[in-house]
This record gives sequence, C-alpha cells and structure tokens, in this order.
Amino acid sequence: MGVSGSGKSTVAAILAGQLGWDFAEGDDMHPESNVAKMAAGEPLTDEDRWPWLDVVAGWIREHTDAGQPGIITCSALKRIYRDRMRRENVWFVHLSGNDEVITRRMATRTGHFMPPALLKSQLATLEPPGEDEQTLVVDLGRSPAEEAAEIIHALRLQPAYGSSALGAPRPGASSVQTPQS
Repeated sequence: MGVSGSGKSTVAAILAGQLGWDFAEGDDMHPESNVAKMAAGEPLTDEDRWPWLDVVAGWIREHTDAGQPGIITCSALKRIYRDRMRRENVWFVHLSGNDEVITRRMATRTGHFMPPALLKSQLATLEPPGEDEQTLVVDLGRSPAEEAAEIIHALRLQPAYGSSALGAPRPGASSVQTPQS
C-alpha cells in the first residue's frame, strides 16, 4: 500500500518472484471510468473507489479462503478502505516516503495513467496505518530490491528455492506494527 509512485508495483513484483506467490496489480482492476478520471487529473472520490476496492477485496478473499499466498497492490489510503480488505492473514506493507522521493519516482516511470499532479491529493487523503493494524512500514529511498529484502526479512517469509532474494536489510530500517491483544 501507499500513494501513487511509492513503488508498490515494482516492489510487489520483486516479492512475488522471490516468494513464488501469485501477484495482481490493483491498478489493473480499476473500472475504465476511474482510469479516465485519474488520467484527466481528477482525484477519485470514495464513491469511485468502492467498486474497485470490492474487486481487490474479492481477490484477497479468494486467495485467503484457498490458503494460497499472494501479493496485490492497492493504495489503501484510508483505514476504511483497508478495513474493506482486511482478513486474518493479510498484512499491509506501507511503502512510505517523503514527497521528494515519491515525486522523483513518479517522474521516472512511463506509461502510467496517474499523473504526478495527483500526488498531493493522495498525500492529503492518506491515513497512515494505526498501531492496531497488521502493518509493516517500509521507508523509501533505497532500491526496490533492498525494500523487498527488508519485507522478506521483517515478515520472516521464506524465499522460493533458487530465488535471488537479497540478504537481511540494514538494521532498524522498518517498523512492524502488530495488533494489540
């Protein structure tokens, strides 16, 4: 999860490859009307997002009900959105960074419908996960491969045999938030 340009798709693809898990790009699940609105520089409303979030939540539900691991990207900007997708074994990995890092990442990507001009509206909408949410916060600024390695290490995941997963990340690079008992 995270704002547009935070590296969700890149990091998720690396993770999926290293873990051997299913991967889905949440942006591909947006209805055409949402894509057209964002491409025109108009922020989405909650009403625009609900049908899309239901599709994302359906993908998560199918995988968790089948006991099949997977990774799906989604901005999940508000707690109420995350609540719609939340399941017992679902972790939200929040790729978090300052405006400068994210703007730089957005400027280098090509072929995406989300214009950099909408970053401010996403940052204004973002409700960082609370301590009671099952979340790993990953600070941006390193390479996507290093960020993926941090996620694997912090969540104690097992890379697939023969994967190119990197070694342990630098100490103190993330904060893991677990539900309070």
